[in-house]
Amino acid sequence: MIYKNFQDLKLSALGMGAMRLPVVDGNDAHIDEKAAIDIVDYAMEHGVNYYDTAWGYHDGNSELVMGKALGKYPRERYYLADKFPGYDLSNMDKVEPIFEKQLEKCGVSYFDFYLFHNVCEMNIDAYLDPKYGIFDYLMKQKKAGRIRHLGFSAHGNYDVMKRFLEAYGKDMEFCQIQLNYLDWGFQDAKAKVGLLKEYNIPVWVMEPLRGGKLASLPPEAEAKLKTLRPQEELPAWAFRFLQSIPSVTVTLSGMSNMEQMQANIRTFEEKIPLNEQEMEALLSIADGMVGKIALPCTACHYCVSHCPQGLDIPSLLALYNEHCFTEGGFIAPMAMMAIPEDKRPGACIGCRSCEAVCPQQIKISEAMADFAQKLNA
Repeated sequence: MIYKNFQDLKLSALGMGAMRLPVVDGNDAHIDEKAAIDIVDYAMEHGVNYYDTAWGYHDGNSELVMGKALGKYPRERYYLADKFPGYDLSNMDKVEPIFEKQLEKCGVSYFDFYLFHNVCEMNIDAYLDPKYGIFDYLMKQKKAGRIRHLGFSAHGNYDVMKRFLEAYGKDMEFCQIQLNYLDWGFQDAKAKVGLLKEYNIPVWVMEPLRGGKLASLPPEAEAKLKTLRPQEELPAWAFRFLQSIPSVTVTLSGMSNMEQMQANIRTFEEKIPLNEQEMEALLSIADGMVGKIALPCTACHYCVSHCPQGLDIPSLLALYNEHCFTEGGFIAPMAMMAIPEDKRPGACIGCRSCEAVCPQQIKISEAMADFAQKLNA
């Protein structure tokens, strides 16, 4: 197992995410406890020492099962991460009872790592609002030793992350972002990594395989990679990409069966970063995957000045591309909650004034209509 230095700790470069534990009969709330514990046992035996759970994973049952799975090991043998569930705005005034309940569910007296969960467009104002006392309470727990290291996870855009960092950046020790070779350009992950570097904040990775989309590729893409590294397993390319980014410390993978855990541990037995040719090939494959679906908006903003509704068309198209590529998902609907009703896709009147000045000749009005329909489906 590769280990990375974080302050005075040595963390396994591969961390186990507990959002996709094995379940019974496809019921996400019904974790296959024995199978999950077997996976944790195998991880512990092979050097994984970082485990990540959250309040909402598996309908609240992830914390219970992970607490049970890790509870038979000495506390100093593993690092446990949990998160305050700000993805649900109704939780904002409940930081103390939720934190206390999380410790109870996990069967621990402290968390090694604790995060503001999912900082995004929808909740940034609430996270920054002092009336909820979230930051103050978590800092108090850190001073008391019940949180050893405080950080945040983010699905929001660059500007949202910047707002959060401007407020709390000096006290954030790590940040967890969606990072993979597809989102390096598609979700502007490269810029987010650069922003965190400005604050000297190391990167924790979530969605390294983009929800499994990067575990298999089109035949021509797979063949291209095979010519460069014949023995490399296809999912390993996503991890080798992350091993090529110096600020990445922990890569979390949600492994839902033993085979996935075993394969990932094989990959993390050694660090083999990509060379320049391999990096170019991988990013070219990502561009091809996105290009087949995404509209080629360059965010020139010509359209915005011609929209009688005042819509932020480039931002809406970026969310539309994400929603189409993911075939749904939570990111676009979540971001839409922060946008006033009269500035959402459904507010487009189809006048096509924007299309008259679009250098890419995008059929914007059709995209807005389709987006509104998808969001309401």
